[in-house]
Amino acid sequence: MCKHILNVQVAIRSPCCKKWFECAECHAEKEDHPLKQTMEMVFACKKCKKCFRKDMNDYDESDEYCPHCDNHYVIEAKTPQLALQVESEDVRKDARMIKDERVKADQMKTIWNLGDDVAEKLG
Repeated sequence: MCKHILNVQVAIRSPCCKKWFECAECHAEKEDHPLKQTMEMVFACKKCKKCFRKDMNDYDESDEYCPHCDNHYVIEAKTPQLALQVESEDVRKDARMIKDERVKADQMKTIWNLGDDVAEKLG
């Protein structure tokens, strides 16, 4: 699983060491040699788990899809972003984080406790 690109659709087989990597940065972290550049790439689709080759010399828009399952693997990369969040307990157990304590809820009205304004409404 790639920590550099979150929505990786294919794994790439490196031509230098014949190992599979999700991105070039993963190869640089795990191997001690530079990634060899080639014009014929071998991919493994993450959706259908099948491998296919692509020649980069005659690469066009139709080559952006897996030939086996039509998975669109050339998409905009989503990289991890830093986020600041408020940590709390599970809201289903303790809803104090979302309930405003300053506003008091009206007392529940029943047929025995209708409130003070009922006499005016009944006439």
